[in-house]
Amino acid sequence: MKYVIGVDLGTSSVKTLLVDLQGEIKGEATASYPLIHERPGYSEQNPEEWVNGTIASLQQLLRESGISPEDIEGISFSGQMHGLVLLDEQNNVLRNAILWNDTRTTKECREIEQKLGDGLLKITRNAALEGFTLPKVLWVQKHEPELFARAARFVLPKDYLRYRMTGHIQMEISDAAGTLMLNVPEGKWSEEIVQAFGLPEGFCPPIVGSSEDTGTILPEFAKLSGLSEKTRVFGGGADNACGAVGAGIVREGDAMCSIGTSGVVLTYEEDKNKDFAGKVHFFNHAHPGAFYAMGVTLAAGYSLSWFKDSLAPELSFDEMLKPVADLPPGADGLLFTPYLVGERTPHADSAIRASFIGLSGTHRREHMARAVMEGITFSLAESLELFRQAGINTRRIISIGGGAKNPVWLQMQADIFNTPVVSLKNEQGPAMGAAMMAAVGSGWFDSLKECADKFIAYGKTFEPIPANVAAYTRLFKLYQQVYSATRELNQGLQEFRG
Repeated sequence: MKYVIGVDLGTSSVKTLLVDLQGEIKGEATASYPLIHERPGYSEQNPEEWVNGTIASLQQLLRESGISPEDIEGISFSGQMHGLVLLDEQNNVLRNAILWNDTRTTKECREIEQKLGDGLLKITRNAALEGFTLPKVLWVQKHEPELFARAARFVLPKDYLRYRMTGHIQMEISDAAGTLMLNVPEGKWSEEIVQAFGLPEGFCPPIVGSSEDTGTILPEFAKLSGLSEKTRVFGGGADNACGAVGAGIVREGDAMCSIGTSGVVLTYEEDKNKDFAGKVHFFNHAHPGAFYAMGVTLAAGYSLSWFKDSLAPELSFDEMLKPVADLPPGADGLLFTPYLVGERTPHADSAIRASFIGLSGTHRREHMARAVMEGITFSLAESLELFRQAGINTRRIISIGGGAKNPVWLQMQADIFNTPVVSLKNEQGPAMGAAMMAAVGSGWFDSLKECADKFIAYGKTFEPIPANVAAYTRLFKLYQQVYSATRELNQGLQEFRG
């Protein structure tokens, strides 16, 4: 039997997944590593922690599965996006990586907008936000000039890990799309952007595809991890691209709703000329020649966790949500907006905060819980509405994450989205997507579409209930008024926040 490994290099831990020819999971292991918060708004990590964590995870995976390393044909990666890893001429790391959730770069974002103007959206199809890589590059260039003068190139987190495995410096395309330096429609680095900010020649590494062969395991890494030197290493993908592949989002008409701490709505697209005017993210997909549009709710599952920790700490999630099923849509006239930490789509606003609208003395905890679930789903529906306005038709939505664990919430999604919602039988997220890229790269399948047909098993389909759809259509219009009605209030409250 032959196998592949998917490596999911996350923000707090790395997960490795062993998968056979039928897509069956034969082993998994994880290892955690710390974040570094030197100042408020700063979020960094030591890239060596990624390497050590991956080695530990691979050792455990091989030990517990009992699989011969010689039977592992390929390995590929999912990686946390946007993180800046600066390398010198000898590919030594110059400083801690600045991560996607670091917010120090607001001034650099405004500088990018001023210098590039309309060209930014035309080239990159994405607005300048603190999470992206180019603002981090400019921050180091401005605040650490002596260190930046030694920088020969940069890579992203999973691409650095792949370099340590193979000795080759490359950057995979779906991850490169999140740097604000890639011409997304053309799939190549933008010379205009590189030159506009005085970046050194060769600063942007060669681009590779998600299932492209990038080499084999170096002897020293093989010795440390237990892998065979013959195992082939493939490009991998950005975590959202891998999550989409792992959910089978590889055809037009399919979309994904992922509710974790944050929430994501993502749809597959093959038209490179789609233009969302920067209102949603538009990135190169892991499937060759394809793209995905993505909207983000910053506090999706976090809103429900906050509610439970604050008002029902003694209950499990199942216990807290059980009475929600007995309530009608609209929670007896109560609305919630999930802006606990600001919002991303469609309102890129760091000052806005959450609201309960319509709260009365007759409302109980279960009404508030249902309102929180509905508010999270309404926020995600705003991204879907932007997709539809751009002419993207969605025939079904694959739901993953915490929102897929509760049948009431799955039905709620179908009703609010007015689209059939499907769960997965065995959800493994981005690690499975990475394994699928290794499977295609190893020649098991001709495409990710063919691999998805074999590897992905779907669970129950939740069809929209017409009466609920009608009620939620009216409620959604009210929900959409809350942001504009509370924006100035929240700006005024900023001076009173700790």
